[in-house]
Amino acid sequence: MKQNIAIIMGGFSSEYGISLKSGQVVFEQLPKDLYNAYCIHITKDKWVYVHAENKEFPVNMSDFSVQTEDQIIHFDCVFNAIHGAPGEDGFMQAYFDLLKLPHTSCDMYQAALTFNKRDCLNVLKAYDIPTAVSYPLNKKDAVYPKEIIDRVGLPCFVKANRSGSSFGVTKVHKIENLQAAIDTAFEQDDELIIEAFLEGTEVTVGVLNYKGKVIVLPITEIISENDFFDYEAKYLGKSDEITPARISKVQEKNVSKMAKSIYEVLNMKGFSRSEFIFKGDVPYFIEMNTVPGLTKESILPKQAACAGISLSELFSNAIEMAVAKND
Repeated sequence: MKQNIAIIMGGFSSEYGISLKSGQVVFEQLPKDLYNAYCIHITKDKWVYVHAENKEFPVNMSDFSVQTEDQIIHFDCVFNAIHGAPGEDGFMQAYFDLLKLPHTSCDMYQAALTFNKRDCLNVLKAYDIPTAVSYPLNKKDAVYPKEIIDRVGLPCFVKANRSGSSFGVTKVHKIENLQAAIDTAFEQDDELIIEAFLEGTEVTVGVLNYKGKVIVLPITEIISENDFFDYEAKYLGKSDEITPARISKVQEKNVSKMAKSIYEVLNMKGFSRSEFIFKGDVPYFIEMNTVPGLTKESILPKQAACAGISLSELFSNAIEMAVAKND
């Protein structure tokens, strides 16, 4: 019997449009002989099943079922394709856990932790994971530019603490530009993190539970045409993403080991894609994405393809692992 799969997409953040693209690819690539797939759009205003004919049927939030014109649909598993809130910050994970409904992303605590850049870095420092020097700032805090720059140096990055796709991120070269960057970050979040600039090769590493075993996918090297790997570089073709990365065997071994260790230390499930910058042969951890982009042009699907894993296999495995976790 086919399983009913709800593909949740959209969300509350600036990544709404990207999420819709990811969700649509999942819908198209899930094997039709195994699954009945349903596109569920989630916004602040409504949760609805969007039928192919653009008809909308509301989701019953008490049990996450959908009543259409002729049936009530109950789901066997949820495929999470929401980037940012509420799909990547722990809220949807907690909701589905309460309903005992399997979902493809990590658990609630892990989602909340990794979505909070500052907290995630602090946890990993206890495991001797190298990270950039940083300075936290909240919206009501007084800003002391000299104190900040004395700690992190120039250039530096000002980042919204809980945001993705490089929204709210600015690279600051001069101290007089620091306040404008802080204001930009606060448009996305009321917490931010200011980090030292690390000069070196940037890579991103996909890790997932594939057929019951934690595997590290081929590594991708990031070369941005812009000043850093910003939104344009990620989504508008302003970068080269080279898989496998042009790094030494020592660097490959070190970053693969670290990415897998972080996945296991944090007790992750589902997909993860972590960013690193090399200083010599040492990878410095930047951040982790637990609902990475899933379009054909996205990095993790390209890494999977390089490993001989098709989109259909990648997405089906995510569902199989989620259902197995709940058995």
